[in-house]
Amino acid sequence: MSATLNSVPGDKRIKVYVAAAFALVLFALMALDTKVISLTELESAVGFSPQQFAQETFPEIQAYVENNAVNASVLAPEVLQDAGAAGEKYGVAAGIGHIVPVSLSGVAVESRGGVYTLEVADVPSDIVIRVQTGPAINGTTLRDTTGNIQFGDFTNQIEYQDVGAALNDEMKRQVLADISGQELTGKTLEVVGSFTMINPKNWLITPVSIVTIE
Repeated sequence: MSATLNSVPGDKRIKVYVAAAFALVLFALMALDTKVISLTELESAVGFSPQQFAQETFPEIQAYVENNAVNASVLAPEVLQDAGAAGEKYGVAAGIGHIVPVSLSGVAVESRGGVYTLEVADVPSDIVIRVQTGPAINGTTLRDTTGNIQFGDFTNQIEYQDVGAALNDEMKRQVLADISGQELTGKTLEVVGSFTMINPKNWLITPVSIVTIE
């Protein structure tokens, strides 16, 4: 027959009551001490998230580049004539040179490590135009292209660097996912993106939009 509390000797029964009462008091104290915090407070407690920043900010960068992109056929002759003046006219100052938003349509003629060289009509042949398609996206062009994201906006250099990498990853997720792993050589690509104009005859574009045309 199973034992009941009444069958337990008195001294032991008292200990059971005391333990139960103590547990109830402890639970009540824990409940009173529990604080419900908002999502914003939680994020503040956890710390800065480059990934969340990139997710929220990339659409703004994408819109800026698309709205301000100059066609490559217009930009190219001005760059060859005076790269500094062209950069000042169409782009924003970077650490070295200018970052310029550009749009173009070109045929992918060569690929090296996910970077395609494009043959673009009405652009002089002495200008080499390439576009990054991943998996590796190098540089901080996306972070710096609007001129609005500054080092002083962040706690330290690490956060600033992490934002650049997170924006590249977010662009890959939103823009390059559909063409990831595809062989693009021979296809026409309609590209909108930005490049840092260090060498006016060598444009390495980080895209915010790519459309493939067979």
